[in-house]
Amino acid sequence: MSKDTPCVAVCMIDPKTKLCFGCGRTLPEIARWHAMERAERLALMAQLPARMADAGLSPISPASKSA
Repeated sequence: MSKDTPCVAVCMIDPKTKLCFGCGRTLPEIARWHAMERAERLALMAQLPARMADAGLSPISPASKSA
């Protein structure tokens, strides 16, 4: 994925926190991601680790591909 997105292609929303298990964004944030200015995306990305930690979530890593 691009370095301008936190997406790790694990798109599952936690029903309790409404945050994506993979990246920590909400559905509205995901939906408008491409409409955001780069500075807004970077600012949000900087908040995601703390947001996930505060919610008690550990990011899910993308599944590794086996050959």
